[in-house]
Amino acid sequence: MAAFNAPLRDMRFVLHEVFQAPELWARLPALADTVDADTADAILEEAAKITGQLLAPLNRSGDEEGARFDNGQVATPAGFGAAYATYIEGGWVGLAGNPAYGGLGMPKMLAVQFEEMLYAANSSFSLYSALTAGACLAIDAHASEELKQTYLPRLYCGEWAGTMCLTEAQAGSDLGLLRTRAEPQGDGSYAISGSKIFITGGEQDLTANIVHLVLARLPDAPAGSRGISLFLVPKFLVEADGSLGARNPVNCGSIEHKMGIKASATCVMNFDGATGYLVGEANKGLAAMFTMMNYERLSIGIQGIGCAEASYQSAVEYARERLQGRAPGGAQQPDKSADPIIAHPDVRRMLLTMKALTEGGRAFATWVGQQLDLAKFSDNADERSNADALIALLTPVAKAFFTDTGLESCIHGQQVFGGHGYIREWGQEQLVRDVRIAQIYEGTNGIQALDLLGRKVLGNDRASLRLFAAEVRAFVDSPAGVAQPFASELLGALERLESVSAWLAGEAARDPAQIGAAAVDYLHLFGYVAYAFMWARMAAVAQANRAADETFYAAKLATAQFYFRKLLPRIHSLEAGIRAGSEPLYGLTAEQF
Repeated sequence: MAAFNAPLRDMRFVLHEVFQAPELWARLPALADTVDADTADAILEEAAKITGQLLAPLNRSGDEEGARFDNGQVATPAGFGAAYATYIEGGWVGLAGNPAYGGLGMPKMLAVQFEEMLYAANSSFSLYSALTAGACLAIDAHASEELKQTYLPRLYCGEWAGTMCLTEAQAGSDLGLLRTRAEPQGDGSYAISGSKIFITGGEQDLTANIVHLVLARLPDAPAGSRGISLFLVPKFLVEADGSLGARNPVNCGSIEHKMGIKASATCVMNFDGATGYLVGEANKGLAAMFTMMNYERLSIGIQGIGCAEASYQSAVEYARERLQGRAPGGAQQPDKSADPIIAHPDVRRMLLTMKALTEGGRAFATWVGQQLDLAKFSDNADERSNADALIALLTPVAKAFFTDTGLESCIHGQQVFGGHGYIREWGQEQLVRDVRIAQIYEGTNGIQALDLLGRKVLGNDRASLRLFAAEVRAFVDSPAGVAQPFASELLGALERLESVSAWLAGEAARDPAQIGAAAVDYLHLFGYVAYAFMWARMAAVAQANRAADETFYAAKLATAQFYFRKLLPRIHSLEAGIRAGSEPLYGLTAEQF
């Protein structure tokens, strides 16, 4: 199995050259004295070491051993405990956390690059800290000062871990059906009772305490999603001096046996009158939990990019070395029995598809990170407002499109290996299994598509879409945009997206099934247009700087050309599917299926 090496040159290209992050950080008061180009590069280089040298070597062994359950206790695979101890020494859990409580305060634009490395190196390991980082966001945004002071420093340093406890057996995507109860205790705490399933890291042996964020209902709560509250429920109660006290009655009933991410413990958690503390306002817990969920959705989207990058690296190495057949134009290596398979057009099609989608995703993730930084740190109210609107629009696209194309890329990588891709030793089959869950958890991709089209586009009369379109047109009208070679293709794709959106607005008013029928195709169409925007921006920088590094920048331009000529045309078939309407979906009765 090929080693993972973080694509630092590509990451610096996106961060420093395409989005000019150091210049942005310098004008944001909260970041100006915290991070610059040198700091960012040093963090990325150290992250590359810890992911490539510490975590990647545990990926296959962790998959084969898996998490183990015994009488309520969970053991992570061999090496995970020592690796986690080294990992938290560097402060990686709190990389983008609030400095007031022990976080490092780094910008999200930098954090997304680190998250990609984590998922590429070892998706199972990454999930333990990803859930903790998300829990910190929710606590920081909504909890009382007392809870923040008690829990955030130990979560940021990695001494304790966090979880997200939403799903129940009868309540998956429809959280309004959840039954977990919260009874007031008279001392400001609550007794939490119920069972949650699919809880990542609900029990593990890496940290001294586990802090569960649990959705539950108060006795007088309204029915449905409007009657849900959020509670902080620790595995061990915390004494006034910060030391750990008695064990709380929250226990792991079992762990799931899964297709992939086998080293990540996915738990059934039982709360039997466990002591919990209200986070935010009563009956407004779902809104508070969405602070965490939206973080996790971007993070899980990045899992798709990371797995695709790992698959691509292995596939390229294999394609350069594997000798099979002769190149179409004649022998490239006549002194050998055959040519490397990278000479064959179909292998190049797969590799270029992987490269174009992965690098487009990396740029898009960085752009979303930029919006998150602007929303959090900008001192300009209009800039913060626009960034918030773009974040709401782009988050479902990032989660679903990154993971759909991530699976596509991992399957291409497996296919490049042929039969060797189907056996364990090369690692490709594990990547296919590990990335598959990313389309399902943190809100299935179908739910993301409904959210995008129904709420984020049509729900606000396409106002956020117009904001996105304005960003694209502003770039095309800029000196860099005018000079780059793909402006007309980008504008044509954007106009197609706008036209389809306007048509859907009219159709949805007539046909209540239209949004559901069109949503996934629409999200993909949006994704390809967004990637076209990213590739146009990257091509503009590559074209302007080509003389400085012919090999690197020429490769960017060639990949951009591949994207615009071979991948962006997929939007034509997506549009045709959308305009076909909902009627073809209802040609069969339920019995005829």
